[in-house]
Amino acid sequence: MINKIAGEVWKPLKISGHKSVRRKYAISSHGRAASFTTDVSKDGKILKGSLTSGYRTLNLHLDGSNGTIYLHREIARIFCKKTSPKHKYVIHINHKKEDNKQSNLKWATLDEMSSHQQKSPLKIAYKKEQANKTVGLKLTAAKVKAIKEAIKNPKRKLTYKQMAEKYDVSEMTLYRIKSGENWGHIK
Repeated sequence: MINKIAGEVWKPLKISGHKSVRRKYAISSHGRAASFTTDVSKDGKILKGSLTSGYRTLNLHLDGSNGTIYLHREIARIFCKKTSPKHKYVIHINHKKEDNKQSNLKWATLDEMSSHQQKSPLKIAYKKEQANKTVGLKLTAAKVKAIKEAIKNPKRKLTYKQMAEKYDVSEMTLYRIKSGENWGHIK
């Protein structure tokens, strides 16, 4: 028997290959999942699931597939309105991956999702930590300044490959320095 939460709505989870599964599944507007035989409120059992990259998942062993279901995506699919076909991604409004309440989920475009991720407190803390890191780096601030000047120089003679060899870094690192993704705080 499932403890009721005020305002919680349960809806059946429709999954491909569901005929081969012994029990039925439902998800709630409060981010919970349950398995049941006849009625979720009478014989339902709350499922904890597991974490995959911080997201709550259910691993349903179905014929012909691995059966991993991301709860936030299923809850958004059932309870949240998609405004256009471009809205393919689900974001957690409060940046907490385990808070799967309907009110915390929103469909987003790729640009909206990327922008939202950059505002995450964890991402901001990581960027701050990386900006202040001094141990274990191949490059120094002085070398990065030299690289940035060389990249901006229209009369540059070295290719990206040659510069990468000169500074003992990958070409991708140079492109990331150019875009500001790496060492963006150095001017």
